[in-house]
Formats: sequence, C-alpha cells, structure tokens
Amino acid sequence: MESIIPETVHAGLLGRKVDIPNAEQWVLTSRVERRSYRIMIGHPIGDPPPGGYPVIYLLDGNSVFGTMVEALRLQCRRLDVSGGMPAIIVGIGYEIDGPFTPERFYDLMPLPTTEFLKRFNNEPLPKQGGAGAFLQFIEEELKPQVESEFLVDRKRQALFGHSLGGLFTVYALFSKPDSFQYYVAGSPSLHWNKEYMLDLERDFVSRAREGHVHTQVLFGVGELEKSHECRNCARAQALTERLTNISATIGVKAEYKEFENEGHVSVLPILISRTLRFILHPTL
Repeated sequence: MESIIPETVHAGLLGRKVDIPNAEQWVLTSRVERRSYRIMIGHPIGDPPPGGYPVIYLLDGNSVFGTMVEALRLQCRRLDVSGGMPAIIVGIGYEIDGPFTPERFYDLMPLPTTEFLKRFNNEPLPKQGGAGAFLQFIEEELKPQVESEFLVDRKRQALFGHSLGGLFTVYALFSKPDSFQYYVAGSPSLHWNKEYMLDLERDFVSRAREGHVHTQVLFGVGELEKSHECRNCARAQALTERLTNISATIGVKAEYKEFENEGHVSVLPILISRTLRFILHPTL
C-alpha cells in the first residue's frame, strides 16, 4: 500500500511512513475500455482454509478500503469472540489521491440519466453509463487475477458499494445475481435510472423464479438520510419489502437496516462493521 504520510522531520522527530499491514496494490487496466484501476488487496497471513478465503469486493476503494481492512484485522484477533473468519478485501479504486473521482459516475451508473442535468454543487454531470462494462471487468478480469494470486472460496464472495456504488451493487444483483453470494448496498442512489432499474428488477424476479439464486442482500442507510428529497431510504426499504415478499420463491434473503443518528457519509464505518458480520457469519 502507499504510505499515508511522507517521511518528514517535526521539531527534531522523524515522522515515519504509516502503512496498512498485509496490504498491497496493483494497477489493472481493463481490456475492453482501457480504463485503469487501482486495485487494493488486504489479505490474511498464513495458510488459507481448505476451501479458500471469502472475498469482499469493495467499490470506491480509495474512500473506505483502509476502514474495512482495519475493522476486519481487529475482529480477526479474537475469532472465538467475534465469530467471524479471515477474508480477502479487494478495493477497486482509481489512481487518485482523494477519496472520489468523477470517473465513478461512468463505472457505477447503468445508463446516462435523462432526469438530472447538474450535480448537487451545480456542476455538470460527468459521463455516465458504463456499469455493464465495469461489471464485465470485475467478472472476467479482476476476479481471475485475484484467484491467480490467492486461494479463493468462490461460494463466499461479496460486493460492497455505497451511494452510487450502492446503485451499482443493486444493478449487479439484478443483472448477474450468481456473481456474488452477498450484496451490500449502502445508501444506494436509487433515484438514478429509476425506470430502467425497475425494469431490470422485474426481469430479475422473472428469471429468479425459474431457479433460486441463493443470495443475501443488505441495504444499510443512515437514519438522518430519511429526510433527503431523493427518498432513497424509502426506496431501499420498499425494494427490501418487495424482495422479502417473494423470497421463498426466488431464493433471495433481503434485510434493511437504518443506523441511528448517522448520515450519508457517517454511516460508512458502522455499516462496514455490520457488513463483516453479515458476510462472515454466513447463514446460507
């Protein structure tokens, strides 16, 4: 991993670099669209279990990779208490210094929006509509690369996304549900591509009725988001209810969780902690 701070001198004291233990990063360029991604890997020490390690694929890796890796590292100190298990964390990010880049609009949105012309700060919207190619990159290029480096349990893979990443997580669930066994959509931006996503949901349900998909989904939001005009808390809750009502026939178990006194961004650390228990205490 890159260092958090450079080596500097403060009042005669040497400030040394701070690294994330057992983490590394690659640069992987997609074959189809030639888009470059910073791939951050947090992995356990020691021999993997016979069936391989669970893997959590984390969208917007620049923003929350460190939080998830450290949360898992602490929980793994006492597995007898936490009840969890070691896992591989794969952060999918970009070659930037900050937490977010406009490029994510293209990768995480299924279609260009026809409803919104500006961002919240009145800036023009970046290019959108590359979610299909991004999902193909994850499935056909990133996963094989990870599996060539580590022993992976293909029956215990998860996708975590927040905000636009939450929208992409729902898109991936509806488009290719067998890609992951666990989907975590944090504060999903379901106000984007609304009609398309509803059509995709209907197609997903129709296909799922023909054969169970055996998938668990967690929708996590901050309580303080409920008053936002986008109504994404209500949308996520309604989607959870629709999936729950037919869970016996399509094999999807959905859960909706509101975190008290948390907002759109502050919800992330507590959602990450909940995610680790959700994924690494499997009930499938």
